[in-house]
Amino acid sequence: MEQQLSISDLTFIKDITRQDEKVLHADSIAFLSELVDRFFVRRKQLLKDRIGRQEIIDSGTLPDFISECDSIKNSQWKIQNIPEDLQDRRVEITGPVERKMVINALNANVKIFMADFEDSLSPSWEKLIDGQINLTDAIKGDISYTNDNGKVYQLKSDPAVLIARVRGLHLDEKHVLFGGVPIPGGLFDFALYFFNNYQALLEKGSGPYFYIPKLESWQEALWWSDVFSLAEDMVNIPRGTIKATILIETLPAVFQMDEILYHMRHHIVGLNCGRWDYIFSYIKTLKEHSDRVLPDRQVVTMTQEFLSAYSRLLIRTCHRRGAFAMGGMSAFIPSKDAQENQAILARVKADKELEAKNGHDGSWIAHPGLADTVMDVFNQALGGNKNQLQVSRESDDEVTAEQLLQPCAGERTEAGMRANIRVAVQYIESWITGNGCVPIYGLMEDAATAEISRTSIWQWIRHGKVLSNGEKVTKFLFEEMLDEELQVIQKELGDKRFQSGRFREAADLMRRITTQDELIEFLTIPGYQLID
Repeated sequence: MEQQLSISDLTFIKDITRQDEKVLHADSIAFLSELVDRFFVRRKQLLKDRIGRQEIIDSGTLPDFISECDSIKNSQWKIQNIPEDLQDRRVEITGPVERKMVINALNANVKIFMADFEDSLSPSWEKLIDGQINLTDAIKGDISYTNDNGKVYQLKSDPAVLIARVRGLHLDEKHVLFGGVPIPGGLFDFALYFFNNYQALLEKGSGPYFYIPKLESWQEALWWSDVFSLAEDMVNIPRGTIKATILIETLPAVFQMDEILYHMRHHIVGLNCGRWDYIFSYIKTLKEHSDRVLPDRQVVTMTQEFLSAYSRLLIRTCHRRGAFAMGGMSAFIPSKDAQENQAILARVKADKELEAKNGHDGSWIAHPGLADTVMDVFNQALGGNKNQLQVSRESDDEVTAEQLLQPCAGERTEAGMRANIRVAVQYIESWITGNGCVPIYGLMEDAATAEISRTSIWQWIRHGKVLSNGEKVTKFLFEEMLDEELQVIQKELGDKRFQSGRFREAADLMRRITTQDELIEFLTIPGYQLID
Protein backbone atom coordinates (compact mmCIF):
# COMPACT_ATOMS: atom_id res chain seq x y z
CA MET A 1 0.00 0.00 0.00
CA GLU A 2 1.50 3.30 -1.06
CA GLN A 3 1.71 5.97 1.58
CA GLN A 4 -0.78 8.81 1.27
CA LEU A 5 0.71 12.12 2.40
CA SER A 6 -1.79 14.95 2.95
CA ILE A 7 -0.54 18.49 2.49
CA SER A 8 -2.94 21.43 2.52
CA ASP A 9 -6.12 20.19 0.78
CA LEU A 10 -4.18 17.78 -1.42
CA THR A 11 -3.23 14.15 -0.85
CA PHE A 12 -0.02 12.88 -2.45
CA ILE A 13 0.02 9.16 -3.24
CA LYS A 14 3.79 9.23 -3.71
CA ASP A 15 6.28 10.19 -1.03
CA ILE A 16 7.79 13.59 -1.70
CA THR A 17 11.53 12.98 -1.80
CA ARG A 18 14.30 15.50 -1.28
CA GLN A 19 14.69 15.61 -5.07
CA ASP A 20 10.94 16.29 -5.48
CA GLU A 21 11.16 19.16 -2.99
CA LYS A 22 13.12 21.20 -5.53
CA VAL A 23 9.79 21.91 -7.20
CA LEU A 24 7.23 20.50 -4.74
CA HIS A 25 7.76 22.56 -1.60
CA ALA A 26 5.35 24.16 0.86
CA ASP A 27 4.81 27.35 -1.15
CA SER A 28 4.31 25.69 -4.55
CA ILE A 29 1.99 23.10 -3.01
CA ALA A 30 -0.10 25.84 -1.38
CA PHE A 31 -0.26 27.62 -4.74
CA LEU A 32 -1.34 24.41 -6.52
CA SER A 33 -3.88 23.68 -3.80
CA GLU A 34 -5.54 27.08 -4.21
CA LEU A 35 -5.84 26.66 -7.98
CA VAL A 36 -7.32 23.17 -7.63
CA ASP A 37 -9.77 24.38 -4.99
CA ARG A 38 -10.96 27.24 -7.21
CA PHE A 39 -11.14 25.46 -10.58
CA PHE A 40 -11.77 21.76 -9.90
CA VAL A 41 -15.57 21.87 -10.09
CA ARG A 42 -15.64 24.05 -13.21
CA ARG A 43 -13.31 21.66 -14.99
CA LYS A 44 -15.60 18.75 -14.13
CA GLN A 45 -18.55 20.60 -15.67
CA LEU A 46 -16.57 21.47 -18.80
CA LEU A 47 -15.77 17.80 -19.36
CA LYS A 48 -19.46 16.96 -18.83
CA ASP A 49 -20.36 19.60 -21.44
CA ARG A 50 -18.07 17.87 -23.92
CA ILE A 51 -20.09 14.68 -23.54
CA GLY A 52 -23.33 16.54 -24.16
CA ARG A 53 -22.02 18.20 -27.33
CA GLN A 54 -20.71 14.89 -28.63
CA GLU A 55 -24.07 13.20 -28.07
CA ILE A 56 -25.73 15.84 -30.27
CA ILE A 57 -23.16 15.23 -33.04
CA ASP A 58 -23.52 11.45 -32.70
CA SER A 59 -27.27 11.82 -33.19
CA GLY A 60 -26.71 13.33 -36.63
CA THR A 61 -26.12 17.07 -36.18
CA LEU A 62 -22.89 18.27 -37.78
CA PRO A 63 -20.64 20.81 -36.00
CA ASP A 64 -21.08 24.42 -37.11
CA PHE A 65 -20.09 27.98 -36.25
CA ILE A 66 -21.88 29.27 -33.18
CA SER A 67 -24.25 32.22 -33.56
CA GLU A 68 -24.62 33.31 -29.93
CA CYS A 69 -21.25 35.06 -30.12
CA ASP A 70 -21.81 36.96 -33.40
CA SER A 71 -21.12 40.23 -31.61
CA ILE A 72 -17.58 39.01 -30.92
CA LYS A 73 -17.01 37.94 -34.52
CA ASN A 74 -18.43 41.14 -35.99
CA SER A 75 -16.76 43.72 -33.74
CA GLN A 76 -13.27 45.21 -33.95
CA TRP A 77 -10.88 44.16 -31.19
CA LYS A 78 -7.33 42.88 -30.82
CA ILE A 79 -5.48 40.67 -28.36
CA GLN A 80 -3.65 42.56 -25.62
CA ASN A 81 -0.01 42.34 -26.76
CA ILE A 82 2.80 40.01 -27.79
CA PRO A 83 6.05 40.19 -25.77
CA GLU A 84 9.24 41.08 -27.62
CA ASP A 85 10.85 37.66 -27.27
CA LEU A 86 7.78 36.01 -28.83
CA GLN A 87 7.61 38.31 -31.87
CA ASP A 88 9.72 35.97 -34.00
CA ARG A 89 8.61 32.34 -33.95
CA ARG A 90 9.51 31.23 -37.46
CA VAL A 91 10.82 27.82 -36.35
CA GLU A 92 9.80 25.97 -33.20
CA ILE A 93 11.07 22.60 -32.04
CA THR A 94 9.04 20.34 -29.79
CA GLY A 95 9.90 17.45 -27.54
CA PRO A 96 9.57 15.98 -24.06
CA VAL A 97 11.04 17.57 -20.94
CA GLU A 98 13.86 15.04 -20.62
CA ARG A 99 17.22 16.56 -19.71
CA LYS A 100 19.26 15.82 -22.84
CA MET A 101 16.31 16.76 -25.08
CA VAL A 102 15.86 20.09 -23.28
CA ILE A 103 19.52 21.01 -23.83
CA ASN A 104 19.63 19.93 -27.48
CA ALA A 105 16.34 21.64 -28.31
CA LEU A 106 17.29 24.93 -26.66
CA ASN A 107 20.63 24.82 -28.52
CA ALA A 108 19.06 24.09 -31.93
CA ASN A 109 18.81 26.60 -34.79
CA VAL A 110 15.26 27.54 -33.78
CA LYS A 111 13.48 30.46 -32.14
CA ILE A 112 11.29 28.52 -29.69
CA PHE A 113 11.44 25.23 -27.79
CA MET A 114 8.07 23.85 -26.76
CA ALA A 115 8.88 21.67 -23.76
CA ASP A 116 6.14 19.07 -23.65
CA PHE A 117 4.40 17.62 -20.60
CA GLU A 118 1.65 16.28 -22.87
CA ASP A 119 1.59 14.07 -25.98
CA SER A 120 5.32 13.34 -26.23
CA LEU A 121 5.82 12.57 -22.52
CA SER A 122 4.85 9.37 -20.76
CA PRO A 123 3.58 10.92 -17.50
CA SER A 124 5.15 8.78 -14.80
CA TRP A 125 5.63 10.63 -11.52
CA GLU A 126 9.41 10.60 -11.88
CA LYS A 127 9.33 11.99 -15.44
CA LEU A 128 6.93 14.78 -14.47
CA ILE A 129 9.04 15.87 -11.49
CA ASP A 130 12.34 15.48 -13.35
CA GLY A 131 10.87 17.50 -16.21
CA GLN A 132 9.98 20.36 -13.90
CA ILE A 133 13.49 20.29 -12.41
CA ASN A 134 15.04 20.21 -15.89
CA LEU A 135 13.14 23.30 -17.02
CA THR A 136 13.99 25.18 -13.82
CA ASP A 137 17.67 24.35 -14.30
CA ALA A 138 17.48 25.44 -17.94
CA ILE A 139 15.94 28.77 -16.98
CA LYS A 140 18.73 29.30 -14.44
CA GLY A 141 21.22 28.46 -17.19
CA ASP A 142 23.07 25.76 -15.26
CA ILE A 143 21.60 22.64 -16.86
CA SER A 144 24.01 19.94 -18.08
CA TYR A 145 23.87 16.25 -18.92
CA THR A 146 26.51 13.52 -19.23
CA ASN A 147 25.69 10.36 -21.15
CA ASP A 148 26.97 6.84 -20.49
CA ASN A 149 29.99 7.44 -22.75
CA GLY A 150 31.02 10.54 -20.84
CA LYS A 151 29.83 13.06 -23.44
CA VAL A 152 28.77 16.30 -21.79
CA TYR A 153 25.81 18.37 -23.02
CA GLN A 154 25.61 22.00 -21.91
CA LEU A 155 23.45 25.01 -22.71
CA LYS A 156 24.77 27.58 -25.17
CA SER A 157 24.84 31.27 -24.34
CA ASP A 158 21.83 32.26 -26.48
CA PRO A 159 19.25 29.48 -26.21
CA ALA A 160 15.79 29.40 -27.77
CA VAL A 161 12.81 30.89 -25.92
CA LEU A 162 11.08 28.36 -23.69
CA ILE A 163 7.36 27.56 -23.83
CA ALA A 164 5.87 24.78 -21.71
CA ARG A 165 2.97 22.65 -22.96
CA VAL A 166 0.81 21.39 -20.12
CA ARG A 167 -1.51 18.41 -20.24
CA GLY A 168 -4.99 18.71 -21.73
CA LEU A 169 -8.14 19.38 -19.76
CA HIS A 170 -9.19 15.71 -19.96
CA LEU A 171 -6.06 14.29 -18.30
CA ASP A 172 -5.76 13.65 -14.57
CA GLU A 173 -2.76 13.61 -12.29
CA LYS A 174 -3.47 10.37 -10.44
CA HIS A 175 -0.69 10.81 -7.88
CA VAL A 176 -2.32 13.90 -6.33
CA LEU A 177 -5.87 13.75 -4.96
CA PHE A 178 -8.38 16.44 -4.02
CA GLY A 179 -11.26 15.09 -1.97
CA GLY A 180 -10.12 11.60 -2.93
CA VAL A 181 -10.28 12.39 -6.67
CA PRO A 182 -7.27 12.91 -9.00
CA ILE A 183 -6.56 16.57 -9.76
CA PRO A 184 -6.34 18.00 -13.31
CA GLY A 185 -2.95 17.14 -14.81
CA GLY A 186 -2.76 20.48 -16.61
CA LEU A 187 -3.15 22.43 -13.37
CA PHE A 188 -0.36 20.39 -11.80
CA ASP A 189 1.98 21.11 -14.73
CA PHE A 190 1.05 24.79 -14.92
CA ALA A 191 1.22 25.53 -11.20
CA LEU A 192 4.67 24.05 -10.63
CA TYR A 193 6.24 25.54 -13.77
CA PHE A 194 4.72 28.98 -13.25
CA PHE A 195 5.26 29.33 -9.52
CA ASN A 196 8.84 28.06 -9.49
CA ASN A 197 10.01 30.00 -12.53
CA TYR A 198 8.03 33.18 -13.17
CA GLN A 199 10.44 35.45 -11.29
CA ALA A 200 13.57 34.09 -13.00
CA LEU A 201 11.86 34.25 -16.40
CA LEU A 202 10.82 37.89 -15.91
CA GLU A 203 14.26 38.86 -14.63
CA LYS A 204 15.88 37.57 -17.83
CA GLY A 205 13.46 39.54 -20.02
CA SER A 206 11.17 36.63 -20.89
CA GLY A 207 8.04 35.39 -19.16
CA PRO A 208 5.86 32.43 -18.21
CA TYR A 209 4.73 31.17 -21.62
CA PHE A 210 2.49 28.16 -22.28
CA TYR A 211 0.98 26.01 -24.99
CA ILE A 212 -2.56 24.82 -24.15
CA PRO A 213 -3.71 21.66 -25.99
CA LYS A 214 -7.00 20.06 -27.01
CA LEU A 215 -9.47 22.81 -26.12
CA GLU A 216 -12.95 22.25 -27.54
CA SER A 217 -14.80 25.48 -26.70
CA TRP A 218 -14.47 29.13 -25.72
CA GLN A 219 -15.71 28.20 -22.26
CA GLU A 220 -12.63 26.01 -21.82
CA ALA A 221 -10.44 28.89 -23.02
CA LEU A 222 -12.10 31.17 -20.47
CA TRP A 223 -11.35 28.59 -17.75
CA TRP A 224 -7.66 28.77 -18.60
CA SER A 225 -7.75 32.57 -18.80
CA ASP A 226 -9.28 32.68 -15.33
CA VAL A 227 -6.60 30.27 -14.07
CA PHE A 228 -3.93 32.60 -15.45
CA SER A 229 -5.56 35.70 -13.97
CA LEU A 230 -5.82 34.19 -10.50
CA ALA A 231 -2.20 33.01 -10.70
CA GLU A 232 -1.09 36.55 -11.62
CA ASP A 233 -3.10 38.03 -8.77
CA MET A 234 -1.73 35.53 -6.25
CA VAL A 235 1.87 36.58 -6.95
CA ASN A 236 1.05 40.23 -7.65
CA ILE A 237 2.15 40.56 -11.28
CA PRO A 238 0.29 42.52 -14.00
CA ARG A 239 -2.64 41.07 -15.90
CA GLY A 240 -1.43 39.52 -19.15
CA THR A 241 2.06 38.61 -17.91
CA ILE A 242 1.24 34.95 -18.56
CA LYS A 243 1.03 34.30 -22.29
CA ALA A 244 -0.40 31.28 -24.07
CA THR A 245 -0.64 29.82 -27.53
CA ILE A 246 -3.72 27.66 -28.02
CA LEU A 247 -3.54 24.56 -30.18
CA ILE A 248 -6.53 24.30 -32.49
CA GLU A 249 -6.38 20.53 -32.68
CA THR A 250 -10.01 19.57 -32.14
CA LEU A 251 -12.80 19.83 -34.69
CA PRO A 252 -15.20 21.63 -32.30
CA ALA A 253 -12.61 24.34 -31.59
CA VAL A 254 -12.12 25.30 -35.25
CA PHE A 255 -15.66 26.71 -35.24
CA GLN A 256 -14.92 28.93 -32.22
CA MET A 257 -11.51 30.48 -32.93
CA ASP A 258 -12.72 34.10 -32.71
CA GLU A 259 -14.40 33.35 -29.40
CA ILE A 260 -11.33 31.54 -28.03
CA LEU A 261 -9.12 34.50 -28.94
CA TYR A 262 -11.57 36.96 -27.40
CA HIS A 263 -12.02 35.20 -24.09
CA MET A 264 -8.24 34.79 -23.76
CA ARG A 265 -7.38 38.18 -25.23
CA HIS A 266 -5.33 39.33 -22.22
CA HIS A 267 -3.21 36.18 -22.23
CA ILE A 268 -3.20 34.78 -25.74
CA VAL A 269 -0.55 35.41 -28.40
CA GLY A 270 -1.66 32.98 -31.09
CA LEU A 271 -3.27 29.79 -32.30
CA ASN A 272 -1.52 26.73 -33.71
CA CYS A 273 -2.56 24.21 -36.37
CA GLY A 274 -2.09 20.98 -34.43
CA ARG A 275 -2.69 18.98 -37.56
CA TRP A 276 -2.21 15.40 -36.34
CA ASP A 277 -4.50 15.71 -33.34
CA TYR A 278 -6.92 17.64 -35.55
CA ILE A 279 -7.18 14.65 -37.90
CA PHE A 280 -7.70 12.40 -34.87
CA SER A 281 -10.43 14.75 -33.61
CA TYR A 282 -12.12 14.78 -37.03
CA ILE A 283 -12.39 10.99 -36.84
CA LYS A 284 -13.46 10.93 -33.20
CA THR A 285 -15.99 13.77 -33.46
CA LEU A 286 -17.62 12.42 -36.64
CA LYS A 287 -17.32 8.79 -35.61
CA GLU A 288 -21.01 8.02 -36.17
CA HIS A 289 -21.18 9.74 -39.57
CA SER A 290 -20.58 7.02 -42.15
CA ASP A 291 -20.11 9.56 -44.96
CA ARG A 292 -17.15 11.23 -43.17
CA VAL A 293 -14.86 8.21 -42.76
CA LEU A 294 -11.25 8.99 -43.67
CA PRO A 295 -9.04 6.83 -45.92
CA ASP A 296 -5.46 5.68 -45.16
CA ARG A 297 -3.81 8.30 -42.99
CA GLN A 298 -0.88 8.54 -45.42
CA VAL A 299 -3.09 10.38 -47.93
CA VAL A 300 -4.66 12.72 -45.39
CA THR A 301 -2.30 15.63 -46.00
CA MET A 302 -2.63 19.40 -45.73
CA THR A 303 -3.60 19.56 -49.42
CA GLN A 304 -6.94 17.91 -48.58
CA GLU A 305 -9.70 20.54 -48.60
CA PHE A 306 -10.86 20.10 -45.00
CA LEU A 307 -7.30 20.62 -43.75
CA SER A 308 -6.43 23.41 -46.19
CA ALA A 309 -9.59 25.29 -45.17
CA TYR A 310 -8.68 24.86 -41.50
CA SER A 311 -5.23 26.36 -42.09
CA ARG A 312 -6.53 29.32 -44.11
CA LEU A 313 -9.31 30.12 -41.64
CA LEU A 314 -6.90 30.00 -38.71
CA ILE A 315 -4.52 32.45 -40.40
CA ARG A 316 -7.29 34.88 -41.34
CA THR A 317 -8.90 34.75 -37.89
CA CYS A 318 -5.64 35.18 -35.98
CA HIS A 319 -4.14 37.97 -38.07
CA ARG A 320 -7.37 39.97 -37.93
CA ARG A 321 -6.97 39.99 -34.14
CA GLY A 322 -3.22 40.64 -34.05
CA ALA A 323 -2.43 37.07 -33.03
CA PHE A 324 0.05 34.61 -34.50
CA ALA A 325 -1.06 31.73 -36.72
CA MET A 326 1.44 28.94 -36.17
CA GLY A 327 1.86 26.06 -38.61
CA GLY A 328 1.95 22.35 -37.90
CA MET A 329 4.48 19.66 -37.15
CA SER A 330 7.01 18.07 -39.46
CA ALA A 331 7.70 14.73 -37.80
CA PHE A 332 10.40 13.52 -40.20
CA ILE A 333 13.73 12.29 -38.83
CA PRO A 334 16.86 12.93 -40.95
CA SER A 335 18.37 9.82 -42.49
CA LYS A 336 22.06 8.81 -42.47
CA ASP A 337 21.65 7.77 -46.09
CA ALA A 338 22.44 10.90 -48.13
CA GLN A 339 20.01 10.19 -50.97
CA GLU A 340 17.18 9.28 -48.63
CA ASN A 341 17.89 12.35 -46.50
CA GLN A 342 17.75 14.59 -49.55
CA ALA A 343 14.27 13.24 -50.32
CA ILE A 344 13.16 13.79 -46.71
CA LEU A 345 14.36 17.38 -46.68
CA ALA A 346 12.66 18.03 -50.02
CA ARG A 347 9.32 16.84 -48.58
CA VAL A 348 9.79 18.97 -45.46
CA LYS A 349 10.69 21.99 -47.61
CA ALA A 350 7.57 21.60 -49.77
CA ASP A 351 5.32 21.26 -46.72
CA LYS A 352 6.77 24.34 -45.03
CA GLU A 353 6.71 26.39 -48.22
CA LEU A 354 2.97 25.77 -48.39
CA GLU A 355 2.54 26.93 -44.79
CA ALA A 356 4.69 30.02 -45.33
CA LYS A 357 2.85 30.86 -48.57
CA ASN A 358 -0.50 30.55 -46.78
CA GLY A 359 0.69 33.11 -44.23
CA HIS A 360 1.68 31.13 -41.16
CA ASP A 361 4.08 32.96 -38.83
CA GLY A 362 6.17 29.89 -38.12
CA SER A 363 6.13 26.14 -37.97
CA TRP A 364 7.08 23.11 -35.89
CA ILE A 365 9.77 20.47 -36.23
CA ALA A 366 10.50 17.40 -34.11
CA HIS A 367 14.23 17.03 -34.85
CA PRO A 368 17.11 19.56 -34.86
CA GLY A 369 18.29 18.12 -38.19
CA LEU A 370 15.34 19.80 -39.93
CA ALA A 371 15.96 23.24 -38.41
CA ASP A 372 18.18 24.69 -41.13
CA THR A 373 15.82 23.63 -43.93
CA VAL A 374 12.73 25.10 -42.28
CA MET A 375 14.60 28.22 -41.18
CA ASP A 376 15.63 28.86 -44.79
CA VAL A 377 12.01 28.56 -45.95
CA PHE A 378 10.70 31.09 -43.44
CA ASN A 379 13.69 33.41 -43.81
CA GLN A 380 12.84 33.68 -47.49
CA ALA A 381 9.11 34.12 -46.85
CA LEU A 382 9.46 36.69 -44.07
CA GLY A 383 12.24 38.75 -45.62
CA GLY A 384 13.10 41.43 -43.08
CA ASN A 385 9.94 40.84 -41.00
CA LYS A 386 9.71 38.88 -37.77
CA ASN A 387 6.33 37.39 -38.64
CA GLN A 388 3.52 37.53 -41.19
CA LEU A 389 0.86 39.39 -39.21
CA GLN A 390 0.44 41.64 -42.24
CA VAL A 391 -0.95 38.71 -44.29
CA SER A 392 -4.67 39.19 -43.70
CA ARG A 393 -6.26 36.81 -46.26
CA GLU A 394 -9.22 39.22 -46.12
CA SER A 395 -9.77 38.81 -49.87
CA ASP A 396 -10.36 35.06 -49.47
CA ASP A 397 -13.83 33.67 -49.87
CA GLU A 398 -15.44 32.86 -46.55
CA VAL A 399 -14.44 29.42 -45.27
CA THR A 400 -17.64 27.45 -44.78
CA ALA A 401 -18.58 24.69 -42.37
CA GLU A 402 -19.04 22.43 -45.42
CA GLN A 403 -15.38 22.94 -46.38
CA LEU A 404 -14.18 22.23 -42.84
CA LEU A 405 -16.20 19.00 -42.79
CA GLN A 406 -15.61 17.90 -46.37
CA PRO A 407 -14.94 14.17 -46.66
CA CYS A 408 -11.49 13.15 -47.81
CA ALA A 409 -11.02 11.11 -50.97
CA GLY A 410 -8.67 8.13 -51.02
CA GLU A 411 -8.45 4.38 -50.59
CA ARG A 412 -8.52 2.27 -47.46
CA THR A 413 -5.89 -0.38 -48.07
CA GLU A 414 -4.72 -3.53 -46.36
CA ALA A 415 -1.19 -2.10 -46.24
CA GLY A 416 -2.49 1.07 -44.63
CA MET A 417 -4.43 -0.86 -42.01
CA ARG A 418 -1.46 -3.05 -41.20
CA ALA A 419 0.81 0.00 -40.93
CA ASN A 420 -1.69 1.59 -38.52
CA ILE A 421 -1.55 -1.50 -36.33
CA ARG A 422 2.26 -1.70 -36.25
CA VAL A 423 2.70 2.00 -35.49
CA ALA A 424 0.03 2.08 -32.80
CA VAL A 425 1.28 -1.05 -31.00
CA GLN A 426 4.90 0.14 -31.03
CA TYR A 427 3.93 3.59 -29.79
CA ILE A 428 1.68 2.26 -27.03
CA GLU A 429 4.44 -0.12 -25.90
CA SER A 430 6.91 2.71 -25.72
CA TRP A 431 4.45 4.99 -23.91
CA ILE A 432 3.56 2.49 -21.18
CA THR A 433 7.28 1.71 -20.80
CA GLY A 434 8.05 5.36 -20.14
CA ASN A 435 8.89 6.99 -23.49
CA GLY A 436 6.31 9.20 -25.18
CA CYS A 437 8.46 10.47 -28.07
CA VAL A 438 9.28 7.55 -30.35
CA PRO A 439 11.09 7.19 -33.70
CA ILE A 440 9.07 4.74 -35.79
CA TYR A 441 9.69 4.13 -39.51
CA GLY A 442 11.49 7.44 -40.00
CA LEU A 443 9.02 9.65 -38.13
CA MET A 444 9.16 11.05 -34.60
CA GLU A 445 5.79 9.91 -33.32
CA ASP A 446 3.76 11.07 -30.35
CA ALA A 447 0.35 10.03 -29.06
CA ALA A 448 -1.52 11.72 -31.93
CA THR A 449 -0.29 9.20 -34.53
CA ALA A 450 -1.35 6.24 -32.44
CA GLU A 451 -4.73 7.92 -31.87
CA ILE A 452 -5.29 8.39 -35.62
CA SER A 453 -4.22 4.79 -36.27
CA ARG A 454 -6.53 3.11 -33.81
CA THR A 455 -9.59 5.37 -34.28
CA SER A 456 -9.39 4.97 -38.06
CA ILE A 457 -9.63 1.21 -37.72
CA TRP A 458 -12.39 1.53 -35.10
CA GLN A 459 -14.41 3.69 -37.49
CA TRP A 460 -13.79 1.37 -40.44
CA ILE A 461 -15.12 -1.50 -38.33
CA ARG A 462 -18.04 0.58 -37.06
CA HIS A 463 -19.30 1.37 -40.55
CA GLY A 464 -18.29 -1.87 -42.25
CA LYS A 465 -15.97 -0.17 -44.72
CA VAL A 466 -14.32 -2.23 -47.45
CA LEU A 467 -10.61 -2.23 -48.20
CA SER A 468 -9.33 -1.72 -51.74
CA ASN A 469 -8.79 -5.50 -52.02
CA GLY A 470 -12.50 -6.12 -51.41
CA GLU A 471 -12.23 -7.30 -47.79
CA LYS A 472 -14.76 -5.89 -45.33
CA VAL A 473 -13.17 -4.48 -42.18
CA THR A 474 -14.46 -6.43 -39.18
CA LYS A 475 -13.34 -7.04 -35.62
CA PHE A 476 -12.23 -10.51 -36.68
CA LEU A 477 -10.12 -9.16 -39.56
CA PHE A 478 -8.52 -6.59 -37.25
CA GLU A 479 -7.68 -9.16 -34.58
CA GLU A 480 -6.24 -11.50 -37.20
CA MET A 481 -4.06 -8.68 -38.56
CA LEU A 482 -3.07 -7.62 -35.05
CA ASP A 483 -1.72 -11.08 -34.27
CA GLU A 484 0.14 -11.17 -37.59
CA GLU A 485 1.60 -7.69 -37.25
CA LEU A 486 2.76 -8.46 -33.71
CA GLN A 487 4.93 -11.17 -35.28
CA VAL A 488 6.19 -8.66 -37.85
CA ILE A 489 7.17 -6.28 -35.04
CA GLN A 490 9.00 -9.10 -33.26
CA LYS A 491 10.88 -9.93 -36.46
CA GLU A 492 11.77 -6.28 -37.14
CA LEU A 493 12.96 -5.52 -33.61
CA GLY A 494 14.46 -8.89 -32.73
CA ASP A 495 13.51 -11.43 -30.07
CA LYS A 496 15.55 -9.79 -27.30
CA ARG A 497 13.92 -6.36 -27.65
CA PHE A 498 10.48 -7.91 -28.11
CA GLN A 499 10.67 -10.23 -25.10
CA SER A 500 12.10 -7.54 -22.82
CA GLY A 501 9.37 -5.09 -23.83
CA ARG A 502 5.64 -4.84 -23.11
CA PHE A 503 4.39 -5.48 -26.63
CA ARG A 504 1.76 -8.03 -25.63
CA GLU A 505 0.32 -5.61 -23.08
CA ALA A 506 0.33 -2.91 -25.75
CA ALA A 507 -1.41 -5.25 -28.21
CA ASP A 508 -4.03 -6.16 -25.60
CA LEU A 509 -4.75 -2.46 -25.02
CA MET A 510 -4.87 -1.85 -28.78
CA ARG A 511 -7.30 -4.77 -29.15
CA ARG A 512 -9.56 -3.47 -26.38
CA ILE A 513 -9.76 0.16 -27.50
CA THR A 514 -10.23 -0.75 -31.17
CA THR A 515 -12.90 -3.45 -30.88
CA GLN A 516 -15.20 -2.27 -28.10
CA ASP A 517 -18.47 -0.75 -29.28
CA GLU A 518 -18.04 2.53 -27.37
CA LEU A 519 -15.07 4.53 -28.67
CA ILE A 520 -12.59 5.37 -25.92
CA GLU A 521 -11.87 9.07 -26.28
CA PHE A 522 -8.12 8.96 -25.61
CA LEU A 523 -5.86 5.91 -25.45
CA THR A 524 -3.71 7.76 -22.90
CA ILE A 525 -6.51 7.48 -20.31
CA PRO A 526 -6.51 3.64 -20.04
CA GLY A 527 -2.78 3.66 -20.87
CA TYR A 528 -2.12 5.89 -17.85
CA GLN A 529 -3.23 3.03 -15.59
CA LEU A 530 -0.35 0.93 -16.93
CA ILE A 531 2.41 3.33 -15.82
CA ASP A 532 3.61 4.27 -12.34
